[in-house]
Amino acid sequence: MTAQDTAKKPKNSRRFLLIGLAIALVAIVTFGITMLVINMMERKSEQEIPRHDVVALDETTVDPAVWGQNFPAQYEAFKRTSEMEPTVHAGSTRVEHEPTADDPREFVSSSRVEEDPRLTVMWDGYAFAVDYRHARGHEYMLLDQRTTRRVTEFDQPGTCLNCHASMPAVYAEAGDGDIEAGFHAINKMDYEEATVMADQPIACIDCHDPETMNLRVTRPALVEGLKQLKASEGIEDYDVNRDATIEEMRTYVCAQCHVEYYFAGEDKTLTFPWSEGIEIDQIWEYYQKDGHIDFTHATTEAEIVKAQHPEFDIWSNGVHADAGVTCADCHMSYTRQGAQKVTDHHIRSPLLDINQSCGTCHSDDEETMYNRVITIQDRYVDSRDKALDALVDLIESIEVAMEDGTPEEYIDLAREYQNKASFYIDYTYSENSYGFHAPDYEQRLISQSLDYERMGQLALRGVSAEELKASEVTTNNLNAALRVTGEAKTSG
Repeated sequence: MTAQDTAKKPKNSRRFLLIGLAIALVAIVTFGITMLVINMMERKSEQEIPRHDVVALDETTVDPAVWGQNFPAQYEAFKRTSEMEPTVHAGSTRVEHEPTADDPREFVSSSRVEEDPRLTVMWDGYAFAVDYRHARGHEYMLLDQRTTRRVTEFDQPGTCLNCHASMPAVYAEAGDGDIEAGFHAINKMDYEEATVMADQPIACIDCHDPETMNLRVTRPALVEGLKQLKASEGIEDYDVNRDATIEEMRTYVCAQCHVEYYFAGEDKTLTFPWSEGIEIDQIWEYYQKDGHIDFTHATTEAEIVKAQHPEFDIWSNGVHADAGVTCADCHMSYTRQGAQKVTDHHIRSPLLDINQSCGTCHSDDEETMYNRVITIQDRYVDSRDKALDALVDLIESIEVAMEDGTPEEYIDLAREYQNKASFYIDYTYSENSYGFHAPDYEQRLISQSLDYERMGQLALRGVSAEELKASEVTTNNLNAALRVTGEAKTSG
């Protein structure tokens, strides 16, 4: 053996050793992946165990208790929406109530107009100034509507029922089997006539197909609203039940009710103002073109657009929407029952279950996440309160001006700013997240309301609308901030 051969031997040995180790490593990794796949397939097969229905379900099955025989876990969680659990800023505080023949409730939630008298000033002349309480869980939505003074002391259309009762069967009955016809028939009814047709608050059938259990939109108003919204984005002939993804449906079923809306025309048709877009300036432009007003302010005689509860609208302009996080991800988080992943139908604030709701995406501990949310809400409340104070000041100033001989054209212009200031602050006040659904966006709403209140005060001093237009710098910066929409905006 030559010296050269001797040198090659150790090299060959190392080469064979490395090859052997590589083969062994590949074998181990392959085995691990194989076992993981087998485990995943076993889990998947467990999740796909065929349903063994106890009862048959169809479009006439409204009572959730019947659905609960097939889906006991979901039903037991759904029943817990009767629980009243306040959070720092929201939720419902249990208040004892003396039952009467017309109002059998033994307890209610606390009154927001009693807690904040500024609301009675903002809505003076409108039913919300008389009775407006913190929202309770879905279990109470029909009962609370039937007993609110906004219904018992004011004439209301059947349209109000659309978001406070289980409606597919009601629509079918009112329309002789035609859902669309039934929707329009209910809208045109008096509330007292319409409500006797409803048996349940929101139920399983409002969001699920009884044959497939797939999520679906059952409210014609949202079907049409999304069609118009998508058209404004260049998407023609959009049909939510045909075109939406499963993940999108986990938001859209909530958007059937948690939205900005109004009653259009003499028929009081439930309408979502999205044909210009879903950003607040676009919604305001829609109302201006439509000419819609909700009430005439009793003190100032200003014509006012009342915002409703635009959770979906505001969420759509927030970071969670951009990240693809749905309503259900936070408010109906997944739970585990053995190998099965089940949506928790105990619909409530994520603050009451932070680990399950927020912890799915965020790695911070529960205390850190809780404090982060409360900080956002605290800052929102502080800013919101300043805008509400300024709005009250403007209303009082207009009242004084009406008595001291201020020129009518000054007052008229101030009324226009009151309407706009009121709508922008009401829009965020009536939304139930206390600034959390879209913190940056909601702070902008507040700052704009403050600016319109400032303009209203200056208008009473004779400053013209032309003089009150935003500076060129402000306008350019606003256009830059809204470049994503592709639309130039002007302030004022």
